[in-house]
Amino acid sequence: KGVPVDVKALVLAVPYDVRISKQQLRDDLERFVIKPTLNKYLPKRKTKFPKITINGTGAWEIGGPNADTGVTGRKIIVDTYGGMGRHGGGCFSGKDASKVDRSGAYACRYLAKNIVAAKLADRCEVKVAYVIGKKDPISMDFDTFGTGKKSKKIIQSLAKEILDFSVPNIIKKLNLRRPIYAKTARYGHFGNKKYPWEKVVV
Repeated sequence: KGVPVDVKALVLAVPYDVRISKQQLRDDLERFVIKPTLNKYLPKRKTKFPKITINGTGAWEIGGPNADTGVTGRKIIVDTYGGMGRHGGGCFSGKDASKVDRSGAYACRYLAKNIVAAKLADRCEVKVAYVIGKKDPISMDFDTFGTGKKSKKIIQSLAKEILDFSVPNIIKKLNLRRPIYAKTARYGHFGNKKYPWEKVVV
């Protein structure tokens, strides 16, 4: 039913002081991070000792902006809700609202959130695809991951009422021409109720 029941493998990438041995790093992570987290969120998991990989490429001495920097390409994950918001590969931090990487992502979030708020589903992902030069999407679909309370036809009908997915209308409806994006550099683009794409209207 869309709820995790087990963890069989864990992968951690952690920069650390090389004066600490890899074994100490592993022991400390298991004691202070891995075991408490698993016990809290999955106390009934079946796998007693999940496969753990820490720094699979070897030692990692330097982390943070000194090692990884950039405006757009390296912000894909924070842009997409920790990787939960699936996308075609482009992120939107370095783009203005005329680019569907940004406006389309906000519109999908807005619509999915309102579909859940209207109790049409417990979970919803909006899938949309555009072609450069065309204002309307070439395809649009919904996935409720088996949690839908109403038919896809009813969900599609409500979606049309909530938001016209043409790019100019998204920009107008969500008022995306304002200088509001600096704040998204902290804590990502989703979850802050002050952002227009987080508003519930149903």
